[in-house]
Amino acid sequence: MRSAVLIANPSASQFTGGVFRNVVASLSKTFDLTTEWPVSTVETSREAARAAERGVDVVFAMGGDGVAHYVANALVGTDTALGLIPAGTTNVLARIFGIPLKPLAAANASADLLPNPTRMVRVDAETETGPNTRYAMFSLGIGFDADVIAIAESRPYAKLRFGGIHYARTAIGRLVSTWRSYDPHLRLTCNGDRFDGVIAMTQVHRPYTYFGRVPLHLTSEHVDGIATLAAGSLGIARASEIFARAAFGRKHRDATGIRLWTNYQSLTIEAEPATPFHADGEIIGTASYLEIAPVQDAMLVLRPSDHSDSFRRTTLK
Repeated sequence: MRSAVLIANPSASQFTGGVFRNVVASLSKTFDLTTEWPVSTVETSREAARAAERGVDVVFAMGGDGVAHYVANALVGTDTALGLIPAGTTNVLARIFGIPLKPLAAANASADLLPNPTRMVRVDAETETGPNTRYAMFSLGIGFDADVIAIAESRPYAKLRFGGIHYARTAIGRLVSTWRSYDPHLRLTCNGDRFDGVIAMTQVHRPYTYFGRVPLHLTSEHVDGIATLAAGSLGIARASEIFARAAFGRKHRDATGIRLWTNYQSLTIEAEPATPFHADGEIIGTASYLEIAPVQDAMLVLRPSDHSDSFRRTTLK
């Protein structure tokens, strides 16, 4: 029997004591299971790292994408796989990887899933507290993207009640109040090409989303690698066009002050002034410099081997 640790976040929107007990009972049929209830993100990463050091086969993250992010960062480069028990509001990772969106259904499905090598993005940042290295499983953002997340996350009740609508409303509010007149303050460099912008968004897997059933495509075609999109300004018309093209999977046009890089090996961002950035929707800090690079087989994830259209399948469930 495979060994596993279940790391639970009781503040997740779908979490209840009854759901937790049912998930534990289901996983215990297949795994030699222990449970942990960390009280902070630091403790979450520490417990996951300890499990990997003991040679545990799977660490399950029960909660939203936040707890999955911190567990995943502790498991990078180890032989311990990440398992997902989605119990949050949007559950982006579960949608991407084709995991059932209800906690008990995900636990039941885990018995038939095998660890698969999975791509991540590594970001090395110079922050206000010193160098910081972080891995992102589905998205990375600096500028407007990170500002919206920071504001949205500061109102957890609205996030819980309204989900994707809360993020959309926050984005519109920040755009109208601040960002539509913001001057370019990010210098992006990739393969010798330079571009000045106010926002940079990186997708690790296509598509991803913060808006529930609405997918976001930074590329109009499937790209077996990462992609970064930057915009030189964010007037209301341009922001609307970016979102519409991302939602419908249409090609972004360089002529409109947008730059898109795909399948690159390294991209750097210089920020003046230093600007907040996020990984997987978690605000990491304020950075003056970032270097972004794909890591193709960064970690193992308990998921279907082919998740090319998993977002569509899980969204329709």
